[in-house]
Amino acid sequence: MVIYRVGGAVRDRLLNLPVDDQDWVVTGSSPTEMLAKGYRQVGRHFPVFLHPDTHEEYALARTERKIAPGYGGFQVHTDPDVTLEDDLRRRDLTINAMAETDDGELIDPYGGCDDLKQRILRHVSPAFSEDPVRILRVARFAARFKSLGFSVAPETCELMHALVKKGEVATLTAERVWAEMERALGEENPTEFFKVLRDCHALEVLFPEIDCLYGIPQRPEYHPEIDTGLHTMMVLEQAVHLSQDIQVRFAALVHDLGKGTTPKSLWPSHTGHEKRSVKLIQGLCKRLRIPNRYRDLAIGVARYHTHCHRAAELRPDTLLKTLESLDVFRRPERLDAFLLTCEADARGRLGLEKQPYPQAIIFRDAYRKALSIEPRTLVEQGLQGLELAAELRRLRINAISNGTEKNDPDID
Repeated sequence: MVIYRVGGAVRDRLLNLPVDDQDWVVTGSSPTEMLAKGYRQVGRHFPVFLHPDTHEEYALARTERKIAPGYGGFQVHTDPDVTLEDDLRRRDLTINAMAETDDGELIDPYGGCDDLKQRILRHVSPAFSEDPVRILRVARFAARFKSLGFSVAPETCELMHALVKKGEVATLTAERVWAEMERALGEENPTEFFKVLRDCHALEVLFPEIDCLYGIPQRPEYHPEIDTGLHTMMVLEQAVHLSQDIQVRFAALVHDLGKGTTPKSLWPSHTGHEKRSVKLIQGLCKRLRIPNRYRDLAIGVARYHTHCHRAAELRPDTLLKTLESLDVFRRPERLDAFLLTCEADARGRLGLEKQPYPQAIIFRDAYRKALSIEPRTLVEQGLQGLELAAELRRLRINAISNGTEKNDPDID
């Protein structure tokens, strides 16, 4: 029985990055021996055990054989005779197929260390093409390591494209697609995730609502970058600069989906794209089983981001109606998330990345003034039901009318 540190822990140590999780591979052992030593088995499809003290994962060295399409179509083989090299060969990228002994000796049979130095994301073996999830993982690692200069090897991109053409990507479960997308949105450069998927033509299969935005023009006086797909990625970049909140980043990504369904006869204008975006977001979130908290913020942004951009032009009653529709009086945290996403949209335009966004001041001021009118006071006066709601709204509109700051935005 020999234990090796493997995978991300080895990679990140060589990159001088923090090592958060430790993964271990055990050779020369069996489930019976692991259980006898106090390890607790947790893997259903292959033997993975939790250490009795550290609770870290220890997996028996294994090989896999493709027997059916999709992520789960594998036959797993574990045996004391399976070598470390056998186990590492089945991994996705060379930089994830390295191991270390207890005394720190590096075991690198597939050139992962060289690829680290050359900043290349390269598949280990042709077995890469047996698992479509690896397309998403490669795209996510590209998003994580873009700032370090990493890029996907051309031959790996070709292999990913071949997987797409075979239809394997379409077999991925909704839960796995969303899990990888959510993690990618939390990376330092999430736009690279979508770029890699587009390069290998997986974006059109997994996220057709996003893929179809490329090539659709917008009015150049509002959008000097013109292309809607480019604008979407610029908005996501700005959301990353403004917030660590993945919900904000998701809302930024999908806020303009409706522009993908604008009739060509109306280009480059996109009248009514807000309503169409809402419908597409609802469909995307249902298809990928995206949590409601992501969906609800994204729908609010899609429906009202142009309201926010034109905050200075809105009547006090419209400002209040927008705040009510966003449900910020019950969920105050949603206001900041909404305004950050709208600011990202305003800045996600060529040459306008650093412009101020005073519209957020108008909305925050309106919210603060409306919040100063408390329903409790009206209840104490004997008001209730519809009468209470009408008077509360009247007083809040009056409060917003009193000195709300103005500006003259010019955003579509």
